[in-house]
Amino acid sequence: MVKRNNRIIQGDCIEVMRQLPDGCVDLIFADPPYFMQLHKELYRPDATSVDGVDDEWDKFTDFKAYDAFTLEWLKEARRVLKDTGSLWVIGSYHNIFRVGYHLQTMGFWILNDILWLKTNPMPNFRGTRFANAHETLIWCIKNPRSKYTFNYDSLKAFNDDLQIRSDWRLPICGRAERLKDKSGKKVHTTQKPEALLYRVILSSTNPGDVILDPFFGTGTTGAVAKKLGRQYIGIEKEPAYIKYAQKRLRAIVPEADTSLFELHRKKEEPRIPFGDVLASGLLKVGARLYSPKQKVCARVRADGSLVAEEGSGSIHQLGAKLQKTKSCNGWLYWSYQDRKTRRFMLIDTLRQQLKTQMEKEK
Repeated sequence: MVKRNNRIIQGDCIEVMRQLPDGCVDLIFADPPYFMQLHKELYRPDATSVDGVDDEWDKFTDFKAYDAFTLEWLKEARRVLKDTGSLWVIGSYHNIFRVGYHLQTMGFWILNDILWLKTNPMPNFRGTRFANAHETLIWCIKNPRSKYTFNYDSLKAFNDDLQIRSDWRLPICGRAERLKDKSGKKVHTTQKPEALLYRVILSSTNPGDVILDPFFGTGTTGAVAKKLGRQYIGIEKEPAYIKYAQKRLRAIVPEADTSLFELHRKKEEPRIPFGDVLASGLLKVGARLYSPKQKVCARVRADGSLVAEEGSGSIHQLGAKLQKTKSCNGWLYWSYQDRKTRRFMLIDTLRQQLKTQMEKEK
């Protein structure tokens, strides 16, 4: 049995994954070869050579060979992924559509495609096409019924209380984060920025979860996992990449206070029916409630339903009937007139008062 968690395992990703047990990882982040199919040396306007992706691991004889490789590693990825887990795959236009096709054919359910919009992309030096300024990430689960992790509240807190959209504007890996050898050359041609993995891992895992990266490279996935209190399994074939990844990971000292890894989640609030507002004395039987702009006046019955000339029903049913809609949030539709201020207030303010009372009584 392979010693797995928080380790880099050298070898072919397919062969190594075959040694892992079924359903042993919570998240897979895969940055497979793009099969770039470069045919010519690329130069900048100053005649210096562009360090493109011409590595041997990115070369395949043809699309048939690439598809066979893709199907094999996806098959093993699906097996080792928990039913509650997620798979993220990143790619360029060279390969992401083929990967997406195979994902759907195998039964994976795609939740989102994310565009990583590079704020500092490489220019198109030949001037023959648009500058390629983005890569695509596919986020998927094993089937439509999978109960996957999505830390919505944490992501919203991360983004200053705004929903995070599916377009992520982030710079490419550079400066101090970019690993270079003694001669100043990039260690890995496609090293991903930690900011990208931070969002992926924060969104789709919980503290302590196990993350598998079958194309570990120089260890960005492991570095971010370690910083966020997650575990990782890295698979990498190239010894040179492993050497730099191990050095990188050894330098990371994780936060000792593990409580800081706990995620921000809204507390589940107790459901309060309108009848409880009535029973608590915040409203009385016979109280008048008003539709917007006081066009309709309804009376409150003892059972919490409303009655008006236009009809009767719950606060939601009567509100929907008056608006001729299928549904209505009655709490935000009906108002009452405050006795002291004579102002019209939404009945939701009464619900909030009752919630506050309940919290104090706990």
